[in-house]
Amino acid sequence: MKSIDLRSDTITKPTEGMRKAMAAAEVGDDVYGEDPTVNRLQEMAAALVGKEAALFVTSGSMGNLIPLYLNCGRGGEVLAHEQAHILHYELGSLAAIAGVMPVAVPGEGGILAESELEPRLRPSTYLFPRTRMVEVENTHNRAGGTYYRIEELAAVSAFARRHALSMHMDGARLFNASIASGVSAERLASFADTVTFCLSKGLGAPVGSMLCGSAEFIAEARRARKLLGGGMRQAGILAAAGIFALENNIERLADDHDHARRIAGALAGTGWASLDPREVRTNIIIFDTPHNPASDVVAALEKEGVRTSPTGESSIRMVTSLEVDGSDTETVCEVIRRLAL
Repeated sequence: MKSIDLRSDTITKPTEGMRKAMAAAEVGDDVYGEDPTVNRLQEMAAALVGKEAALFVTSGSMGNLIPLYLNCGRGGEVLAHEQAHILHYELGSLAAIAGVMPVAVPGEGGILAESELEPRLRPSTYLFPRTRMVEVENTHNRAGGTYYRIEELAAVSAFARRHALSMHMDGARLFNASIASGVSAERLASFADTVTFCLSKGLGAPVGSMLCGSAEFIAEARRARKLLGGGMRQAGILAAAGIFALENNIERLADDHDHARRIAGALAGTGWASLDPREVRTNIIIFDTPHNPASDVVAALEKEGVRTSPTGESSIRMVTSLEVDGSDTETVCEVIRRLAL
């Protein structure tokens, strides 16, 4: 029986075309700035999001940590959604390494609003840490793949400018937000000073993320990357996968979104899953299991060849990706419909 893995879009494997691109990559020493394939990837990434420069980093966590380290700094505060990835899934690195104090801000569907941000600004006094940054996550992982509308991003950006705050966008799935909203990645990124996006999720590369910003910021980010142990040598082999992903795998994200909607529709028709399929906007599905422990539902699905992840005692996450085609999606829907719990 084939196993269909819906735990995450990080499980994607390089396709044959991507592997050929990696094998043929021209390489050099990237610490010296001499890897031509890395340099090309960085130029492509910067152009796609409309920034002056970009840096190839090992992970999205590193891509988020560097701007926190440089633009927020030790003793500074960052305003972030209470369910933000940087608060829950990056091992407290913003505090442990960057020395940043997080301020958790509520917001419906993972979206920050000025009405919640404004009261959390620190008064200007020597007794308090200084609020220095606001961070948005687009799409939002724990909120189920939600994305910001233009007017929502504009409002957060205006708030940041008004209070002289740096703004960082954790765009791990930025291109999912772009495809789903019909707004270019460049336009979405224009509201933030810095933005990071992952190559190793829906775009299908095996490793790496891109950190983008001004030329001055990226020059400092390169130093911070080295400080964090992220200086890579002949990294063009990995960068070639990123180039292939950007050239071939952005538009196809729409397929993942379609597959997620189909699965959500099947779940909504059961008696053991609770969700509103209209809330599934990209490739992430989060649903409740009101009558069964999530662990029991995960085990039952896995017995039928469908791998999922619990997100709580009574909630489960499914994520579609290029590893899951239309036939796989129909199989998942059939399993869901016949599962008796």
